[in-house]
Amino acid sequence: MNTIERSTKTPRTMEAGELTPWVTAFANELGSLGYTALTVGGYIDCARHFGAWLASNNIEFNEIGDDAADRFAQHHCHCGGYRRAVPRSSSYVNRVHRFVVFLAGRGVISPLTEAAASPVDPRISDFQDWLTRHRGISRRTATRHGKMVMRLLPSLGSEPHAYSAAGTRMAILDEVQRCSVAYAKTMTTALRGYLRFLAAAGLCSPGLEHAVPRIPQWRLSSLPRYLSPDQVERLLASCDRQSGRGVRDGAILLLLARLGLRAGDILEMRLGDIDWPSGTLRVRGKGRRETRLPLPQDAGDAVLAYLDGIRPPVDSDHLFARLVAPFRPLSSSSAISNIVALALTRAGIDDPPSHGANLLRHSAATHMLRGGATLQSVSAVLRHRSLETTTIYAKVDLNMLSQIAQPWLGDVAC
Repeated sequence: MNTIERSTKTPRTMEAGELTPWVTAFANELGSLGYTALTVGGYIDCARHFGAWLASNNIEFNEIGDDAADRFAQHHCHCGGYRRAVPRSSSYVNRVHRFVVFLAGRGVISPLTEAAASPVDPRISDFQDWLTRHRGISRRTATRHGKMVMRLLPSLGSEPHAYSAAGTRMAILDEVQRCSVAYAKTMTTALRGYLRFLAAAGLCSPGLEHAVPRIPQWRLSSLPRYLSPDQVERLLASCDRQSGRGVRDGAILLLLARLGLRAGDILEMRLGDIDWPSGTLRVRGKGRRETRLPLPQDAGDAVLAYLDGIRPPVDSDHLFARLVAPFRPLSSSSAISNIVALALTRAGIDDPPSHGANLLRHSAATHMLRGGATLQSVSAVLRHRSLETTTIYAKVDLNMLSQIAQPWLGDVAC
């Protein structure tokens, strides 16, 4: 019989020392945000480990700074507990960093220094505000345009009064050589807006925006990318209506497919936008324009099913929200496009023409036109500013095109 006994027993969990009450407060905050018990437990293990590391190294609270999580990640662990042998992965360290941010927010440690943001020219900030207030552009788009103009400032110069047509043209031509066609088109749009802003403020000569070259692209030269009606129905049927995510995603897909909405329209949708008695939906489009559209029965039923017990408690009136903690509104167009992409995969639609939310918008317009709707009606539903934009869908109306098609003349030279 082995009579050797351990004099001490290795604790299963680490002791957070003086941070113990704050670890408990951290757990309570995570629970209030809707995190599961398993996730909260993972965060608390990391927080305890951080506290044990502080205690074993005699690190005072006033010595905890922005680099605390990085220093923790690099230490040679002798902290005890069952976490000792677990590698400190990036996610493990990120949880520690979140605990450090929590401590700073509660005043336990000194405030953290925010990461230094890229310096922004004051005129660029004013330009972004001008786009938002006077041009009706979203803050996200205004921020992107400001960053593009920042790239051009070294070539343009710091004195707008000295800007010339030749200098403006060369600045953009040099820059677009290093980016894609789509990015170049957006950059020229941003630069024209910036020059209009400067001219309106009396900081540069008016009319310089006309010196910005246009990126060659044949207008209406491409065909709209769309799914067949059968593929759209398969995509809608792919959502598991027995799960919360399936109910929410099904409602989003129906709104996209039936009304031809943009991803941004879904993001901006509020609880008060639906007029249930009249069966209409208010849509906030580009340029702060609002339109009321009829809400189809199946789309309305899907939204109601989502609101009836699926939508989490969110401190916001946005209609659609994340279903996992932290609960907050969907915040990016990519989240909507990902919902479409996943539905395409579930539906077994191989090699779709595209994977984003606009695929269902194009499909809705194409099906309306083929069903006998006029271009004016389609334009009204899609909320196009110009009817010319809607005419691209006439290219896929094969019945209409067959009536004007001319017989092929064989080998006659052009």
